[in-house]
This record gives sequence, structure tokens and C-alpha cells, in this order.
Amino acid sequence: MSDSPRTGSLLVIFLTVFIDLLGFGMVLPLLPLYANQFGTDGGGWMLGVLMASFSVMQFLFSPLWGRLSDRIGRRPVLMIGLAGSVVFYALFGVGSVMESYWMLLATRIGAGISGATISTAQAYIADTTSLEKRPKGMALIGMAFGMGFTFGPLLGFFAVRNEMENPGPWPGYLAAMLSACALLMAIFWLPESRQPGGYQARRKWLDFQGLSLAVTTPSIGPLLLTSFVCVFSFAQYEVTLSLLIKEEFEFSFRGVCLTYASIGFTLAAIQGGLVRRLAGRIAETALASSGALIQAIGFGLAIVGVGQGSVEILFVAMPVVVLGFSLMQPNLNSLLSRRTDPARQGVILGVGQSVSSLARIVGSLVGIPLLRMRVDSPYYMAAALMVLGSFLVLVAGRRGRDYEAVDSGSEGVTE
Repeated sequence: MSDSPRTGSLLVIFLTVFIDLLGFGMVLPLLPLYANQFGTDGGGWMLGVLMASFSVMQFLFSPLWGRLSDRIGRRPVLMIGLAGSVVFYALFGVGSVMESYWMLLATRIGAGISGATISTAQAYIADTTSLEKRPKGMALIGMAFGMGFTFGPLLGFFAVRNEMENPGPWPGYLAAMLSACALLMAIFWLPESRQPGGYQARRKWLDFQGLSLAVTTPSIGPLLLTSFVCVFSFAQYEVTLSLLIKEEFEFSFRGVCLTYASIGFTLAAIQGGLVRRLAGRIAETALASSGALIQAIGFGLAIVGVGQGSVEILFVAMPVVVLGFSLMQPNLNSLLSRRTDPARQGVILGVGQSVSSLARIVGSLVGIPLLRMRVDSPYYMAAALMVLGSFLVLVAGRRGRDYEAVDSGSEGVTE
């Protein structure tokens, strides 16, 4: 195999990530339903830990995989991650047969460690694209995520063994097969991208210096706080939805999969259509603040749907919540990038990703226990947080402006 990436490397890395994420998207909606059937505590904390474990491992291991890929190359790290996915998804299927919560937890920890190589895939794209083409290259990862979360639940629909009793082991086994296909694709068609003697970014496990820099910058700190509040709010909705529609509205397991697939399709349609058309025409602050309020309205509709036992209202609430999140999150990221010194984009945006990961972890740990206390309480909290989030977006928008060079010898942010 040639040492330099050949034509089509980006397509191969896209397909590799997409196929692997199909398995993730297939298992995610069913995960709390498996564990709930196998026996957990009444307060929902064990379920919360199970849902958070994957994100915790990604938060911890993503920089470690990145540092290792700087030393030994991107290709071997990606193949190690894919091989791990094969093993742990297969064990997930075994755990579902054994009906063991603890085995499910162990497999999610392992899958989180293996799946933390997404940052290495991003580094691969950075290695193989010019600065001009890099945004389009990075967009491939986002596209792979979106398609994985859309088509994964559809595959879950076909993999579920029966309608009501137990999803069975096949979602785990099929996810392992998909990861095995991605691994074979990487082995035979993915060349190494990191060139000997090339620049190797210095990666840290937990970049406290970067966090301190971000928090103490007047125009950045409020945006990070806003992002945490908004992602935390949405994370509560994500982790509780499958339990809500299965237990309160008596959906079948296949019905849960179709519901998540519809959310994925809606998200892709809104981001690919409406959000792209509005970008550049309306200020990011206005779009993000409006998105937060729209999400609050969506959570309010969910509360009404739960209170009235109306699946119709609940399904009206879903696209409203997705619309709000689609308007909010990309524009917060855009504001964060525009206010950051170009020389520090990697550090600040990396901190932003870490903040989002922490928000998802906390959302998982808090959302399910709230659901167990009272079925609509996660959505009351989420709605209140999104009203707060809309206010925080406006505050953050007024506290800073785009980054500007002060003069040829120094740089700064105009406030």
C-alpha cells in the first residue's frame, strides 16, 4: 500500500465512519429499554449511568487516541477503534441474551472507548485536504453522523426480534457486523495519511490551560455557558424519549426505532434546507436565541402531550424541538469560531466540544432520574433552561464582537 493517500481516501473515511455509526444509531434508541427490562434501580440512576457511560469514555479517550495517532499514524488507530466496536457490539448482543445490566454497561464503556476515534478521523481529513477544501472535508463527518443517526434506527426496526417482549440480540449482532464491514474497508482501502516528519499537534489529556483561556475571555466564556445549558437541555430529551413513548404510550420496540428515524430525517431536512438558507441572512445571535425559544415551545408541547396522553401532540412537539436545536447549536458554534483568534481555533473549539460532551453526560445522569420522579419533569426543566438559554445567547451576543487583529504585531478581541 502506498504511503500517501490515493484518490478516494475521503470517500473511504466517510463510508468507514458512516457504517460504524449505523451500528451506534441502531443500538442507541433501544439501550434504555434493554436495561429497564433487565432490572435497574427505581430512581433511574443506573439507567442514567448506562446512558452517560459512552459519552464519558469519549470525553476521556478522544485526546488519548489523537495523541497516539500522532505517534503511530491515523490508520492503525482507526482500525483499533473499529475492531473494538466489533467486539463490544457483539458482546452487547450476548449481554442482551443474558439479560445482564452490568454486561451492557461494560460493553457501552468499551464501545465509548472504541468510538472515541472520531477525532482521529477528523485528523485524517485534515491530513488529506488543503485549507481551502478542509471545511467541505470536515462536513463529511457531520454528514456521516446525520446519516448514521437516521438510517441506524431504521436498521434497528428490522433487527428487532419481536414487537413488545424484548428487542433481542440482533441489534447488537448486526451493529457488530456493520463495524466489521467498516474494519475490512479500512484494512483494504484506507491508506495512511500522516506523513513522516510532518507536523504533530501536541495533544493533552485534559487541556486545563485551554479551558482557562476560554472561560476568562469575555466574549467566549458566556458562549460556552450558553452551549452547556442548551445541550444539557436537549440531552435530557434525547435520553428520556424512548422510555417515555415505550412506557407511557405503549409503543413497540419497532415503533421506538421508527420514531428516532423520523427525528433523524427531520433533523437532516431542517439543517440541509432551512438552516442553510437562513445562514448569512440573519445574525447568528438572533437565530440561536430564536432556536432556544422554539425549543422551549416544543418542550411545552411535550408536557401538554404527556399530560393529556396525546401521542399526536407529542409528535407535533418533536419537529418543533428539532427545529429549535437545529437553529441554535450550529449558530452557537459559528459565534464561538468567529470570536476566536485563528491561531487558537483548535484549542477553543476543542474546549467547546468538551463542554458539549459534559452537557450530554450530565443530561443523561439527570434526565432519567427526573423521569422516574415524575414523567414530565425532564421537560419542565428543559423548557425552563431553554428560556434561560435564549437570554444567555443575547447576553453573550452583546458582550463581544468578531475577533480582530489589533495591529500587525499583536492580536485581540474587540469588545
